[in-house]
Amino acid sequence: MIHEKKSMGKTIGILTGGGDCPGLNPAIRGVVMRAQDFGYQCVGLLEGWKGLVEGNTMPLTVADVKEIVVKGGTILGTSRTNPFKKGTEKQCVENFKKLGLDALVACGGEDTLGVAGKFFKEFKLSVVGVPKTMDNDLSATDFTFGFDTATTIAMDAVERLRDTGRSHRRIMVLEVMGRHAGWVAVYTAIAGAADWLCVPEEPVNVQKMCAHLKGAHARNKVAIVVASEAITIPGEKVEGEELDEFGHMLLKNRGVADRLATIIEKETKIETRSATIGHIQRGGGPTLFDRILGTRVGVKAAELIKEGKFGQMVALRGNEVVGVSLEEATAKLKTVPSDWLRFAEIFFK
Repeated sequence: MIHEKKSMGKTIGILTGGGDCPGLNPAIRGVVMRAQDFGYQCVGLLEGWKGLVEGNTMPLTVADVKEIVVKGGTILGTSRTNPFKKGTEKQCVENFKKLGLDALVACGGEDTLGVAGKFFKEFKLSVVGVPKTMDNDLSATDFTFGFDTATTIAMDAVERLRDTGRSHRRIMVLEVMGRHAGWVAVYTAIAGAADWLCVPEEPVNVQKMCAHLKGAHARNKVAIVVASEAITIPGEKVEGEELDEFGHMLLKNRGVADRLATIIEKETKIETRSATIGHIQRGGGPTLFDRILGTRVGVKAAELIKEGKFGQMVALRGNEVVGVSLEEATAKLKTVPSDWLRFAEIFFK
């Protein structure tokens, strides 16, 4: 349902698309708070790009966002809607005008920001992007909010698995999210003192892994493997997986942890159990780092709008938040380079 604009001041629309993660609400708060300094009002588009397709909005006043910095998820809701896939992009442009929007802040990852970039390039919509992904796989920014919280939760899971694994003298496999970038797995493995790491960037060396795990288990009475959800296990074929609206494989049915546990137990003859942390990584209040980063990029998004710098995404470069082109931001997936993998191996003793 379209709610027509009544105010004569500038209006900023805000949407959150793709997978949710901690830090979205702080980002929404940052935009709204800074926009008020410029005399702008904000409205939320519900459930990502679907909100612009259908014209569904909610008001976003300072009172509405004052305390959401502590909350996980997104008060606006989200979806993986791709207007260009559904052929509703012109409807979005019409609704942009009907809603009286002067600018739009799109909070999301590679897919959501890719859509924002197309709207800017093809329809000249006044859009600004805010990078959100727990996968930390956007190449134009050093970190994305959601990553720190998700990895902190995964690190806690490793510690808990180690306790129960040692009690039963088992090898434990933890599957973490991250899609086709292994950043969550790498940070979790290093910070959680895991014994082995499996990431999408390199095929799993089963023989080397199992030999190492046998030695680690003999010394410590437990061994921990951290595996990213999109790894490749040599000799196994993955076929017929469902695709989302952006052409990405849905990884929910891969069962990486179970498959690895079966292989490890067969090769090592040591009882092995698996756990998948899944969407637990997405929920709960954001860490301090993600609250501050989400807030900073939200504020910067409002400032870019004030400066008329559209077609840009807010990026963290060192300790500074700056605007970079959406085209640059979505051009390449930021995967884990080999030097990070060799760094992690230092701690697999």
